[in-house]
Amino acid sequence: MNHIQSALAQLTLGQPQAFANMALFPLIAPHAEAPDYLVLEEALKSEVGHITEISEGGSVPELAFENNAPARVLLVDGEELIGARQNRILNISILVPAGKKLTIPVSCCEQGRWGYTGSRQFASSDSALFARAKAKKMLRVSESMRSSGERRSNQGEIWDDIAMKSTRLRVESETSAMADVYSQHRARLDDYVSAFKLQPGQSGTVVALDGKVVGLELFDAPATFGRFFQKLLKSFALDAIDVEQPVTSVPAAEIAKAFLEHLGAASAETFAALGDGEDVRLQGTDVVAGALVADGRVRHLAGFRTEGLEEESASWRARKVRARQFSGSGMR
Repeated sequence: MNHIQSALAQLTLGQPQAFANMALFPLIAPHAEAPDYLVLEEALKSEVGHITEISEGGSVPELAFENNAPARVLLVDGEELIGARQNRILNISILVPAGKKLTIPVSCCEQGRWGYTGSRQFASSDSALFARAKAKKMLRVSESMRSSGERRSNQGEIWDDIAMKSTRLRVESETSAMADVYSQHRARLDDYVSAFKLQPGQSGTVVALDGKVVGLELFDAPATFGRFFQKLLKSFALDAIDVEQPVTSVPAAEIAKAFLEHLGAASAETFAALGDGEDVRLQGTDVVAGALVADGRVRHLAGFRTEGLEEESASWRARKVRARQFSGSGMR
């Protein structure tokens, strides 16, 4: 049994909660661990951590992170970083050693800006890449790690995902920024956030939309999950309001148990981490996951159903081609 399987096998499901078309199944750890690291937001606010462009000219898929804290710092897959030349999201989770400076892999989530508008340093956002797009990014990063050893996303696909979400939710943004999607739907997202409460010992959650499990997020400590709870809720809720399905009843706990078993049975590949520990990538039939394991503990695990993702991307690409064909520049 590997670390992922062991961690999943020890979890118990808490009392499920539901609001509108979204349901949460709390994941309760048998023994609550205390985090032995800072999270990124703590490090940035206390000014012991700094994220900047890698140079004055910058590079879209890379940023520089410097940890001046006496403790390690946990960076979490999908976290949004705002500022500098353009907003980015983290491609993987990284546990950065104390006193270490790393080049970290990121993706752009603000296509229409490439220039400083204020500070040269990045700040932590209260949002993360929405779940559907995070699942696609996870697939592409896993493919990149297997083929080249790099942690690269498909940048064009991420821009497409943000454009799709903006179109469906009728969001206007001068820079095609994901942050504007969250901002313009803040009231609706706050309704979801207010509806769900943390349970004692909760280290993660399985999330269902419209009666079907879409993914999970799990940390090694309840305190860490508590810090990310609202941010992750919004990342799933942005997909929930996009679906616009009628209210459903609370799904049976068996669907969450089945997803955990399915994820645990997925094929796993292990890579040396950029910081401490190992990157573990899981993939199976209609499921993908990424985990950071360090010191024998699963520090962060995110997993998603992938059903329909490729078809969604293909449909959007075809729509863009048709739009160009019927535009003035595309006419023959």
